[in-house]
Amino acid sequence: MIIAVDGMGGDFAPAAVVDGCVQAVKEYDVNIIITGKKELIEKELNKYKYPKDKIEILNAEEIITTNEAPVMAVRKKKDSSLVKAFELVKQGKAQGVVSAGSTGAIMTAATLIAGRIKGIDRVTLAPIIPGKNGAFMVTDVGANVDCKPQYLIQFALMGKIYFENILKISNPSIGLINIGVEEEKGNELTKSTYQMFKLKSDEFNFVGNVEPRDVCNGDVNILVCDGFVGNTVLKMYEGVAMSLFSMIKEEIMKSFTTKVGAALLKPVFKGLKKKMDYSEYGGSVFLGSKVISIKAHGSSDSKAFKNAIKQAYNCYENKIVDKIKIQLEKLAEEN
Repeated sequence: MIIAVDGMGGDFAPAAVVDGCVQAVKEYDVNIIITGKKELIEKELNKYKYPKDKIEILNAEEIITTNEAPVMAVRKKKDSSLVKAFELVKQGKAQGVVSAGSTGAIMTAATLIAGRIKGIDRVTLAPIIPGKNGAFMVTDVGANVDCKPQYLIQFALMGKIYFENILKISNPSIGLINIGVEEEKGNELTKSTYQMFKLKSDEFNFVGNVEPRDVCNGDVNILVCDGFVGNTVLKMYEGVAMSLFSMIKEEIMKSFTTKVGAALLKPVFKGLKKKMDYSEYGGSVFLGSKVISIKAHGSSDSKAFKNAIKQAYNCYENKIVDKIKIQLEKLAEEN
């Protein structure tokens, strides 16, 4: 598999990107084309020993920043590292894209350059998030602020295919994020979507509404919502986790006794930190695009980039895009 990696996307590019790419080619059966400013990427690559035939550089002089209008940036900056990465896939020179750049720009490129799978109305951003009782997916988390019920049904279908093939969980449970568990709760979107799920009970393991306070339990495999709600849930989740760890650290440092207690509990804290570490999951997949598109966290370190590349590789090996296409064709025939 050849993966196009946006070498200039993210807070620590290109250093963390290059380090992650070097780790990936040593561990996985992948070849990588890094797009971006050649002299900067070569400078970083020269720090490592790696199979030289496994990594190439495609020069790109422009960078799309997070404060640019995504559609305008993708259309105007043809020589940007992100656009060139997607062009490689469109031309058949790579099979997937990994970037820690602008979420909006990645989604725009995945839609305008790569294109959507026939039968899919919107590409959705679907991260895997650590939970108390297991990892779970939230879809969408910001790619589509305004949604229609059929979009959410499509998000659920694609999430189901991902869970069954990547995480090897058969018939995953699906819930609808809402302000109450009762069927009649919510706005027009959630109430209409709920009824559509009921009509498709033979296609989905739909467990009903899930309140935000229960999201983090991880008892439901796939949580469906519009991008506004999903992004709010995701950022609140991240913020609470960071605040909680900070508060615990402050309390620990208050006295000698608490410091001793913390030393005894170090293995526990270490295990908890690993469980909640986003870098273990690498990045979020854009489902619905004709190509494999992985959005790495903006603050990704080399480990996160390596795991984002691993996720792209897993999607390719398990033919996620093809399986979504097949499932949609099957549904079209049934209808």
